[in-house]
Amino acid sequence: MAPAAGHSPEDLSPSLEALLASIIVVAVGEIGDKTQLLALMLSVRLRRPVPIILGILVATLANHTLAALVGDSVRHALPAQWLRWLVAASFFGVALWALKADDAEDTTRVASGNLGAFTLAAGAFFIAEMGDKTQIATAVLAAQFGSVATVVAGTTLGMLLADVPVVLLGNAGARRIPFKLVRMIAAALFALMGVVALVGPLPGLTG
Repeated sequence: MAPAAGHSPEDLSPSLEALLASIIVVAVGEIGDKTQLLALMLSVRLRRPVPIILGILVATLANHTLAALVGDSVRHALPAQWLRWLVAASFFGVALWALKADDAEDTTRVASGNLGAFTLAAGAFFIAEMGDKTQIATAVLAAQFGSVATVVAGTTLGMLLADVPVVLLGNAGARRIPFKLVRMIAAALFALMGVVALVGPLPGLTG
């Protein structure tokens, strides 16, 4: 079967690579992160999983879109070789960051009703993600792959894969997660991405 008009296998492969890398990197990196612990805390306190999940979705889309736009701007502003070193160094830095255990900040107000739960979750997640390692990873992935929409879609899916089960299962599910092991796996994954950035071609760039 011939490929659809305007799309060749060569066009689809980088997008699929960017999507899968974004999903995996953020899904693994989010486990044990302060935003996942925030999701757990909101789940236990509010007992309203649907508005909490919608709040996480909206906050992640907004936050990661901003991060990806910054990363994409850096991609176009720097020479290819400088970008390669910056992307690799950023991944290595996030790898070290991933080894550090996070604590969720407490909230002083508990929302009542679905709208209140959605608003609290969206606001808390947007703020908690500012400068967080998954936000930095999103910017770096956008700089590496040069596809804002694909990276944001992947990182948002990754966040949901990590946080939705915690919201649905609450304390019972979180207690079963070996956070220390997951942090080590996440650090290794970020480091691997750094190595790939050093030795492999950055999609769409030469040099």
